Amino acid sequence: RTEFTLKEIMSSGGAEDDIPQAERKTVTDFCYLLDKSKQLFNGLRDLPQYGQKQWQSYFGRTFDVYTKLWKFQQQHRQVLDNRYGLKRWQIGEIASKIGQLYYHYYLRTSETSYLNEAFSFYSAIRQRSYYSQVNKEDRPELVVKKLRYYARFIVVCLLLNKMDVVKDLVKELSDEIEDYTHRFNTEDQVEWNLVLQEVAAFIEADPVMVLNDDNTIVITSNRLSETGAPLLEQGMIVGQLALADALIIGNCNNQVKFSELTIDMFRMLQALEREPMNLASQMNKPGMQESTEKPARRENPHKYLLYKPTFSQLYTFLAASFKELEANSVLLIYLSATGVFPSGRSDSEGPYDFGGVLTNSNRDIINGDAIHKRNQSYKEMHCLHPGDLYPFTRKPLFIIVDSSNSVAYKNFTNLFGQPLVCLLSPTAYPKALQDQSQRGSLFTLFLNNPLMAFLFVSGLSSMRRGLWEKCQDYLRKINRDIAQLLTHSRSIDQSFLQFFGDEFLRLLLTRFIFCSATMRMHKIFRETRNYPESYPQLPRDETVENPHLQKHILELASILDVRNVFLENTLDDY
Repeated sequence: RTEFTLKEIMSSGGAEDDIPQAERKTVTDFCYLLDKSKQLFNGLRDLPQYGQKQWQSYFGRTFDVYTKLWKFQQQHRQVLDNRYGLKRWQIGEIASKIGQLYYHYYLRTSETSYLNEAFSFYSAIRQRSYYSQVNKEDRPELVVKKLRYYARFIVVCLLLNKMDVVKDLVKELSDEIEDYTHRFNTEDQVEWNLVLQEVAAFIEADPVMVLNDDNTIVITSNRLSETGAPLLEQGMIVGQLALADALIIGNCNNQVKFSELTIDMFRMLQALEREPMNLASQMNKPGMQESTEKPARRENPHKYLLYKPTFSQLYTFLAASFKELEANSVLLIYLSATGVFPSGRSDSEGPYDFGGVLTNSNRDIINGDAIHKRNQSYKEMHCLHPGDLYPFTRKPLFIIVDSSNSVAYKNFTNLFGQPLVCLLSPTAYPKALQDQSQRGSLFTLFLNNPLMAFLFVSGLSSMRRGLWEKCQDYLRKINRDIAQLLTHSRSIDQSFLQFFGDEFLRLLLTRFIFCSATMRMHKIFRETRNYPESYPQLPRDETVENPHLQKHILELASILDVRNVFLENTLDDY
């Protein structure tokens, strides 16, 4: 039992009457704050997950109470030790809850700086060994609190790319799990071992290692930095739209995941975030109004991360995002999901006749990459069809589909004349390319870390830091040139240019073209289904098969000494 009545607490410290009034009040106030904080924290679960405004005041109140509680236990530690019997693991629990609050605030706002705050609270727990005494108590539920703290800390470190810390935490967690299962004969041993396996696979998902001179691994970040997106030229005519909201959906069978993030979701969410800033210099406490001085740059787009959603969940979040989308704002939908193919022959070619991507159902049995249904004349129910997205094309919509049936979304119709672009992955990769699908899709890797993807298709698995940085510089030059190709094109669909004013979308579009051009020049990517496609189609000769761009790709291959992997005379082959 962790809770005691005030009377029990007081009497355990000696005769009740002996306790000074001030100390009695200290314990009373602490118990009140502790109780209030738990009530508010538990209430967070009842807040709607979608909609951006309803939760803010509640979060603010919760932060306030936890801030008071944290300061209170610091100021009155000795009295609480003597009269309340405050244990170090209880302080650890408060710090852990504050870390969780910051992490959930990050999930709600997409402001990466809150991850740093979560990290500092989780780090303090470890540095001050708040949970160290837990193992001496004969209470398995306390040890589980400690294990959960480790799992949460690992998620935050992964999102901050602190891989060296992750490796230390995994080792510590492994020892803790071994000790836990040895001491208490519990049923959740398999689950905790699965957590270890998942995080180990997650850490090793990158196909290429960048090495320092002493052979330590360089941690590369793929968030948007100041020099990340190619700058617009003076006088370049592009739209003023801004990416405001994104749905990142992961529903691939057998893909590496940790917590409720697949590796594809993890990569895409970082492609839609800026590098974290130091929160103290940037803004006030969460839930409070920000200072009158405006931040020097635009915020990150807001994101919903949906792991294996059902159709109704997906549609609910989509409708909420659509409803809150302001004028001149863009909604991005990223789908990384198993393909669902039409099972019957259809005479028509409508938006529900090509299948789509899988939505989750606990009742369906999935066979490989396709779902077999009872009646051939009906459409697939647990599937997001292109037609399902039609109502949302009333506002600017940017869609990325990474799936074995991505081409279903090529058959889009722009009904409302709003800016609309779909970037579609290859539906198959060459057999000669070692199968990486479990460790994440190659297409998404190109959108997140194009140089790493380029090295992988070139057969390289490691590289020295100096060469990596030289290639990154060259890739920035290629991106600038791709931006010029797009904006100077005479036949390109205007939708591409309307999205081009936004830094995140500009970077995604230039990386998409780099990906497509690379695959078209590669010797083993020879089938049409090996290439990305788009709706509307890009003018090939001005973009993905432009000789100027092809020359750049061969130059990059020469720097890496892998020119033999690419076709020299690509234009002659068409």
